[in-house]
Order: sequence, then C-alpha cells, then structure tokens
Amino acid sequence: MNLRKARLATVAAVSAATFLLAMTSAAAADRAYRVTITNLTRGQVFSPPVVALHDDDVAVFRVGEPASDELAALAEDGMADPLAALLRTTAGVYDVAIADGPIPPGQSRSVVLHAAGPSGVITAVGMLVTTNDGFFGAHVAEAPGIATRRPLVSRARRAEVAYGNAYDAGTEANTEMCAEIPGPPCGNAGVRHTDGAEGFVHVHAGIHGIGDLDPAATDWRNPVVRLTVEPLP
Repeated sequence: MNLRKARLATVAAVSAATFLLAMTSAAAADRAYRVTITNLTRGQVFSPPVVALHDDDVAVFRVGEPASDELAALAEDGMADPLAALLRTTAGVYDVAIADGPIPPGQSRSVVLHAAGPSGVITAVGMLVTTNDGFFGAHVAEAPGIATRRPLVSRARRAEVAYGNAYDAGTEANTEMCAEIPGPPCGNAGVRHTDGAEGFVHVHAGIHGIGDLDPAATDWRNPVVRLTVEPLP
C-alpha cells in the first residue's frame, strides 16, 4: 500500500470510530425513563417526591446514618427543592425531577428522567405528611457491580418494579402532636420538636396514638410505595 492509500485508510478508520462513538454517546444521552410512584398506604398522603437517576455509589440516604439537612427538610415539612438542588450538584447524579403534586393514598404520579451515560439506580423519596419526620424511600437498580456499566433498564424489558418502606429521618421526636405535623388533619408546617430525636435514619415505627393522631387512620405497614420504571422509546 502506498503512502497516499495508507493515509486515506487511516482517515477512514478514524472517521468511522468517531462516528461510532458519537452514535453511542447520542444513544446513551437519548435514554429516558418514566418513573411512576404509587402510594400504597391507606391514610398517608405523600409530599411531591424527589426522584433521581444516579450511579450506584451515590446515596440519597443511608439507613443507620444521620440524615442530611436537605433530607430532613423533606422528611419534616415535605420541602423537595433543597434536596433536589443538592442532588443536581452531586457528582454521579444524571437527572433529578420533582413530581408535580402530592400523592394521596392509592394514587400515582409520574416523572420522566433522562440518562446522560451508563447509569444504574433510580431513587425516589417523599414525606409521609401526617408524621413528624417520616419519609418513604425506594430504589430500582441493576445487580451490584454492573449498575454503572449497563443501561438501567433493558429496552427488551417492559418495566422494572420495586417496593419501598417508610423511614424515620431521626431529626425530630415522634410526638404525634398536631402542633408539629404539616399534613392533614394538622396543618402545622415549620414546627420542630428535636428533643428525643434519634439522630439517624431508621425504619419508621409507625403511628402509635401517643399524641393527636389516630393509628386507625394514619398508621401503615411496609411496604408503603411502589416504584415502576419504564424505558421510553
């Protein structure tokens, strides 16, 4: 092969590789997922959930560890914006959405997330509003070790489904007093009772009727939420 032909072959190979890389990147960037959050409780309304698409080494919360201030704001008063803002500036988080309203018992809301590369986990969190600092947490993920190297949901699959529990942020005492609870029938946001707070995230013990709340109306059994992730064309 003469020098001119060799150069042409090299240019063609580089062009083909560049085109393939561009197509692969575009395909990754074009991946989108519809995430549907369903309230499985009988008497707890969910605040508008925060939903994030992220690598498997990112944790929106960790059971047994202190809650972030942003998670505490969501768990205590249903404030989604601080946590969403934190996640949007966290390395390894690809997309974040807030549902467009609260979720009453037995109802669902959906958001759409977009992947910007191989990504493995979708996490959703939202307050159980008739509690002091209770929230739900649910994850959909690939098996450990391959979540960040494979698409979250294979396009050959119709959906991935996961169930999640109710957790206590550990930032308020569970007084069950209406004066400190934002949801119905109370309506008192922004009031905190921190004496006796546990100091770490743990599985919520439920409503026991020690204050103003009626367990027959507001208690639950886990799981409290269903998370359904569907790949969009």
